[in-house]
Amino acid sequence: MVKSAERTVRILEALAASPDKLTLSELQQSTGFPRSSLHALMRTLVELNWVETDGSAFGIGPHALLTGTAYLDKDPALPLAQETLEDLRAETGQTAHFARRDEAHVLYLATRESREAHHVIPRVGRRLPAHVTALGQVLLAQLTDDEVKALLPEPLPGLTEHSIVDVAKLTGELDQVRTRGWAYEREQGTPGVACVAVAVDYRIPATDAISCSMPAGLPPAEVEKITDAVIRHTRKLAATLRREGIR
Repeated sequence: MVKSAERTVRILEALAASPDKLTLSELQQSTGFPRSSLHALMRTLVELNWVETDGSAFGIGPHALLTGTAYLDKDPALPLAQETLEDLRAETGQTAHFARRDEAHVLYLATRESREAHHVIPRVGRRLPAHVTALGQVLLAQLTDDEVKALLPEPLPGLTEHSIVDVAKLTGELDQVRTRGWAYEREQGTPGVACVAVAVDYRIPATDAISCSMPAGLPPAEVEKITDAVIRHTRKLAATLRREGIR
């Protein structure tokens, strides 16, 4: 029973991580599960609407969305974080994010897109490697170097040519993040985009962070203004969450 439950979760994670539907053979290659048990599990998941199929390939079904929405609905920090994102976007004009660390990744829980954005990529529910995002780096900096090394895969995957893929270089960057209290990355996760992030200090260690994404070509003075705004609004959010007793 435990093995079946674990396999079910791994199947759903593999389908969620793939940009395209996966055939049974591709799922078997991805998960390493025996074809016979995989076939039986997929039939059950399709019947329960957790997975949908066109007859040849499989993708995430509508009941997976219901579960994700329930997680957001039950998070007491989220409504206050959303207000913070609104205020931050209004002041900076840039896209603002609220995310939570999920092991070696960050999971986007809320986003307010810049009104100047011409091509909007939906972020809520997306999961990105922590080491290539400012959100992830500021949350990894909450951990010790040994904890970070134990957490991250080796070698580190890169998303762009600017991604940090060397653990020693990453730990050096995290030291700087701890010293200044915020993280900044430029084109490490997305070409043409820079990002500054600050941890929301209402849990120890912090699990959540707020960030602002901006064009990578902004002048330093503008980046500094945005950084100051992110620090100010995030500290205000953390104080509110602590005052409300939200943990």
